[in-house]
This record gives sequence, structure tokens and C-alpha cells, in this order.
Amino acid sequence: MIARSALVSYVNELLQPERFKDYGPNGLQVEGGLEIERLVSGVTASQALIDYAIDTRAHALLVHHGLFWRNQSGCVTGWMKSRLAALLAHDINLLAYHLPLDAHPLYGNNVQLARALGLDVQGSFGEQNLGLWGRMTALPAAPSVAHTPEVLSLSTLLGRIEQQLKRTPLVVEPTHFERDAPLGVVAWCTGGAQGYFESAIDAGARVFITGEISEPQVHWARESQVVYVACGHHASERGGARALGEHLGEHFALSHEFVDIDNPA
Repeated sequence: MIARSALVSYVNELLQPERFKDYGPNGLQVEGGLEIERLVSGVTASQALIDYAIDTRAHALLVHHGLFWRNQSGCVTGWMKSRLAALLAHDINLLAYHLPLDAHPLYGNNVQLARALGLDVQGSFGEQNLGLWGRMTALPAAPSVAHTPEVLSLSTLLGRIEQQLKRTPLVVEPTHFERDAPLGVVAWCTGGAQGYFESAIDAGARVFITGEISEPQVHWARESQVVYVACGHHASERGGARALGEHLGEHFALSHEFVDIDNPA
């Protein structure tokens, strides 16, 4: 068990939210009980995740997508009333970290995606240096399995995405792009980072991976000879909350559980 104030201070020092221009508040968004013994982490503070925390008697929720965002009306009605009422009635603390959790070099969404896909981080790009770039590396083979060296190609990368993220990504590729040829620089930024595509192109990427795609990126991919891969906002951001939650559980001897409330978007 740890005091709420100590846990919040530790996470704030670890993620340094003051370094980021963000779309909402980072840190303790809803104040609950003074002490924390059981922690539940997840991607989004949805009603389903809150209900799970209540059912399992959690003292705190740790999420990437919290309740409060820029340009909201500020009215506590509808879904907002329901979620807040549930948290307050059961004295559950809500900790939410958006861009700081994307960017952290150990527990962030971007580095967790890199680890899952076998991407070696070699640099950063884009606004606030949130995007990462690097090259694909071979994944370790099971000792008992005969191993044929992989061609580190677009086909290999897409196969890893399907296997690791359990999603068939939307892929926009230039005409005559060789899927099975060795791949060059890969750039990525999890979530809704379609606005980083031009910066990825400028960084020399042959492939850009993110969660979402908008209409303009289809044409830019075709015209720039850079492959665009949209693998799902939620799917690309499962890693950060899980990794940070596991770290906090181990560091403070807390009971921790990551709960994936799946979302096809």
C-alpha cells in the first residue's frame, strides 16, 4: 500500500508532464482514497474500465486517455456524469497521462510499439519530438525452432503488426512498391498522429506507422513513395499504460492488472 500523494509525485517526476504542450490535464484527474493497494491500468477511462475497477475493488485507475480534454463544454452530463459519479462513489483515483506517456523512453507507447515490432530506435522527429524513427531488426527465434533468416521487408513488418497488435492494418503504398524487398527507415508515432506524416517523409522514412489515417494522407503516400500504415489508435497504444502499470506494481509492491477494453478504432 502506498499513499496517493507519493504515487502521483513519483509518476509526475518519472513522466515530467510539464515538458509537454498537451490537449488536457496530466496527472491526478479525479481524487479518490488516500491510500492505494490495487491498481488497474487501461488505455481509456471508459465506463467499462471504471466498472471493472469497481468490481475488482481497485483503489486507482491509470490510463492514457483520461476524462478531460481541451474544448469540452465543461458540463457534467450524460457519459461524463456517469463516469465521474462512479469514480467518486467508490473513491477511485484516476491518473491520466497523454503525451508524456507517448514519449517516455522506457514505458511510453512509442517505445513499446518499437519493442513489439522489432524496431531499433535511432532518432526522433515531429512536433515535440514525439515521433520515432529507426530500422527493423530480427526478432529472436525460439531455441527449438529451425530459423530461416527473415528478409526485413514491408511484408515482414505487416506480419508482425498483425501478430502483435491483433489487427489487419490499413496500408496505402505507392504503385510498384516491392513488399518483399529489404526495407529502409521506418518512422512511427502511436495514436492519432496522421499529422506527423509529412515530418516522417522529411525524416527519410520509407514507411510511416500510426493508429489513424485521414483523407489527405492517402494521396501523400501515393505521391511521395512512402508507405502509410494505420494499425488502429487503440491497438497502437496498449503498450504504455500496461508497461507503466507493471513498473508501478513492481516498484511499490502494488497489485496491478492491465485490462484491455478493446476498441476497433
